[in-house]
Amino acid sequence: MENQSRHENLTYLVVWSLLFATPLLSLYMRAINDPYITFNWTEVFFIWRKFGVFLALFLIHNFLLAPLLIHQHRRALYFSIAAALVAGFAVYQYNTRPFDGKRMREFRHQMELREKKMKQRENNMEQRENTPPMFMDAPADQADRGPRPGEMSQDGPRPDNMRQEGPRPGEMPQDGPRMMNGRRTPPPIFTEHDILSIVVLILMFGANLSTKYYYRSRSDQRKLEELEKQNLEQQLEYLRYQINPHFFMNTLNNIHALVDIDPSKAQETILELSKMMRFVLYEGDKSGVPLTKEFSFIRTYVKLMELRYTDKVKITVDVPNEAPDKTIPPLMLISFIENAFKHGISYQHDSFVDIKVSIDGDYLLFTCVNSKAEKPNQEKGGVGLANVRKRLDLLYDKRYKLDIKDEPDIYTVELKLPL
Repeated sequence: MENQSRHENLTYLVVWSLLFATPLLSLYMRAINDPYITFNWTEVFFIWRKFGVFLALFLIHNFLLAPLLIHQHRRALYFSIAAALVAGFAVYQYNTRPFDGKRMREFRHQMELREKKMKQRENNMEQRENTPPMFMDAPADQADRGPRPGEMSQDGPRPDNMRQEGPRPGEMPQDGPRMMNGRRTPPPIFTEHDILSIVVLILMFGANLSTKYYYRSRSDQRKLEELEKQNLEQQLEYLRYQINPHFFMNTLNNIHALVDIDPSKAQETILELSKMMRFVLYEGDKSGVPLTKEFSFIRTYVKLMELRYTDKVKITVDVPNEAPDKTIPPLMLISFIENAFKHGISYQHDSFVDIKVSIDGDYLLFTCVNSKAEKPNQEKGGVGLANVRKRLDLLYDKRYKLDIKDEPDIYTVELKLPL
């Protein structure tokens, strides 16, 4: 969980670092390409100030708001606070524009004063136009009045201080609104720049949520895999402890029978049993053992079983002495062999057990064919083929193939395992 959080924060750090480095690189490239442009930190700080607002909102969303939705699933609270943040950002954008609310009031006041002056001038000009022409010398004060409307002064156009104040119709004042339908109107509440900034903010919140959902799903997936792995290990451990006691119980029964039949063979069997116990104790708890050790264990077990039966039982073992450097789960094949001796041997009639193991590329091929006794051993308490199938499913999923044929006189097991 800590690694996931560290990777997520590192991703955010890289993205924001690149974003803040963008104006530096842009201005640097412009200064290189144009010798008349100098590197100006004022422009960089202005852009960084804009980015800083988005960064502050991102931190609030990342550490305070997003956990409400992703971890606590409090959707109503999240969307309410997120909407309030967007609204507050919109108000901030409006108040920090060059034409803000305070300057709006000042502009309106100036426009009202200008309109009054313009109306007064228009009235004065109308009165002058309505005044009849005089053929006598103009009064002294008329000489200072200047040319009438539509007239040109003797010295050329009207000076700048005599021009009409305020913007012309259709022009945009430097800090003011446009002229629409002959009337001055205040600027819109939201400009294209404001709308674009709000959209960017919403997209930033969405990207932050997507990133958190991605890392959260990865974390949940890893936890699920760990739980499945632990469950697999527990089930395998349970099956392994089922196999070992059952196997030794049958082996000790065989030794007990040999003690009454042939004590010397019973002693040899005990030595063979010690080898098998060594394998189970030191190799049985591993996830995989070399093929050579598993094959040696099979030969020892079959040899022990041969001491128990008469010549009426034909036992054939075809297990390679050498094998590639591959591993196999311990005691995987012995369950099928044990089942063949347990249910396929008859003391009254001829019977057989045919065991064959071979390697075909990256696969192990195991075949066990045995005759069926008229009255098979009905002893309960064994691990059974159901548990063997379960173990194969846990270890190999669908990568193995097990084919069992239960015919009237013959029982056949064919197993194909990937190595």
